[in-house]
Amino acid sequence: MKRLFLWCAALSFFGSSHAEVRMPKFFGDHMVLQRECPIRVWGSASKGETVTVRFAGVEATAQADRSGRWTATLPALAADATPREMTVAGRDNALRFTNVVVGDVWLCSGQSNMEWRLFPTTGCEAEIAASANPNIRLLSVGDKIAFEEQEDIDSGAWTECTPETSRAFSAVGYYFGKFIQGETGVPVGLIDSSWGGTDIETWMSWDTMRTTPDYDRYGDKRSPREAIGKGLEPYRAYSAALKNDRGDRERWYAPDVEASAKHWRSMLLPQIWENVLGRDDGHVWFRKSVTLPASVAGKRGVLHLPAVDDADVTYVNGRRVGETRGWDRHRRYELPDDALHGGENLIAVRVEDTGGNGGIWGDPKELYLEVEGVRYDLVGTWLYRPSATPTMFGLAERGDYGNPNNFASLLYNGMIAPLVGYGIKGAIWYQGENNAGRARSYRELFPQMIRDWRAKWGCEFPFFWVQLANFMAVKAQPGESEWAELREAQNLTLTLPATGQAVITDIGDADDIHPRNKRDVGYRLSRAALNVAYGRSDVAAGGPAYRSMKREGNRIVLTFDATDALRPADGNRYGYLHGFTIAGADRRFVWAQAYVRDSGTVVVFSDEVADPVAVRYGWADNPQDDDLTDASGLLASPFRTDDWPGITR
Repeated sequence: MKRLFLWCAALSFFGSSHAEVRMPKFFGDHMVLQRECPIRVWGSASKGETVTVRFAGVEATAQADRSGRWTATLPALAADATPREMTVAGRDNALRFTNVVVGDVWLCSGQSNMEWRLFPTTGCEAEIAASANPNIRLLSVGDKIAFEEQEDIDSGAWTECTPETSRAFSAVGYYFGKFIQGETGVPVGLIDSSWGGTDIETWMSWDTMRTTPDYDRYGDKRSPREAIGKGLEPYRAYSAALKNDRGDRERWYAPDVEASAKHWRSMLLPQIWENVLGRDDGHVWFRKSVTLPASVAGKRGVLHLPAVDDADVTYVNGRRVGETRGWDRHRRYELPDDALHGGENLIAVRVEDTGGNGGIWGDPKELYLEVEGVRYDLVGTWLYRPSATPTMFGLAERGDYGNPNNFASLLYNGMIAPLVGYGIKGAIWYQGENNAGRARSYRELFPQMIRDWRAKWGCEFPFFWVQLANFMAVKAQPGESEWAELREAQNLTLTLPATGQAVITDIGDADDIHPRNKRDVGYRLSRAALNVAYGRSDVAAGGPAYRSMKREGNRIVLTFDATDALRPADGNRYGYLHGFTIAGADRRFVWAQAYVRDSGTVVVFSDEVADPVAVRYGWADNPQDDDLTDASGLLASPFRTDDWPGITR
């Protein structure tokens, strides 16, 4: 009996310790593997188990270590658009990934202007309709705050680019990939890992951030979790409540669930919920009943919601009809023909806010239900009930670490670290708006982040970014500007090898921090990438770049690195330019006259400044009249010739 007991116990032990071969979510059907470099593949299995990876006639084996982790490396392959199958086989199970191609993979990251989806952007309807391309593959990484580096992304899967998948993908990423794929002819994979309203610090690894002046007091702490300590406990409970929402569990969206006055309150919509709830984030449910005539039965309807901050999941009569991420985005949900009926119909919306303002807000004219051309107004009183907010868990306003910006590396850990090692051609980046008030520190942080990511991947991959667009009111007189200083920090980062930027100070919007013209942004990024990453000398990486200055009497003469003769963007034959200011030793800048001389230099002067010492170009939040270009047709970046202390110092 004793031997029998020991034998059964041994069987139980070995059975419980066995683990199937598993891999992170970003290994899957439709994926793109990076060409012309060793292909690293990894996952987990039982300790000591041998795993065999086969693809395109080659194979590699690996043995799981003591913790069950394994890594196999396939030899480098040339670009190939032929869809193939990859198999990853262990002792007792095998994974099969279909429609796998070899090409170039680009990581797309940053804040909301990178996150901004193709719908709605300028000209998006025609673009979406024509977007089907099996040689462009898309992967959107799910939002994830993490206090330690994660081994897998929270959600996301590769898809082919189709009208259905492109509309919800990063617009800048999509256009960049479209132009790159069109020019190179090889398959392109785009990984969108972005989150709106985020600082650069949250995208940097803890190894790097704990060496910076703001975090060096945590230098001996191995992770943000260790640095924050006990402050994490309330956040863990809050985070768990977000993942397992009470409203979902209790079906607050269903017509047969009563919205009692004890738990539900009234709020006029549209408006930000801070007007009623105060400063709070998280999940809040909204419900409204609308009475419809019997004639709507069997008819298709369309539900319109104005901007929802930041994300929503929407139900009609208990049926889930749509969800959208994007805090400044109109929602349009087409309803099945059996979704509506005569009498009372229930609309329920779960709103998630990750920071700042929240709620269903925007233009009241965009809050309605439409059935066969008839609009039913939804503006007015809705019922609301919070299901998971920071204050419900004793967390202070903005979440006490429940917000991605509240401590360094939180998004790096959850949304970048899992991807480290997956083969990429390079990265594109659109971020900086959140750091404009700290532009001086961005001079160090931005290049540190690029070096940080390159070190993690173990290669100096190309890195390209979008310079901040023109935004806010145009100022009548020259002055200081945080946004100009942030653009300067971006310019300075060009000293790193294999980098480039897209200047877009001509396509911004004074009233909207999210300019809708994303096509030109992606195009200009692709120019830089084709020149730097693909060695295309026939494609200009950017417009003219300031090089030097000298004084000639009461004038300053500027020289530039240019692809050809300097010229105004409007092509006026006199070569007159806009956007220049000039100052003497008193550092008081005034608007200047400027013109192109002999196609190679720019002369700047003002009758108000007899002894000029410095010139600035485009030095404003909204330098909307900048017009210096060259044969490339791309604008010169804003710059200054002085090094006087700025306002973000």
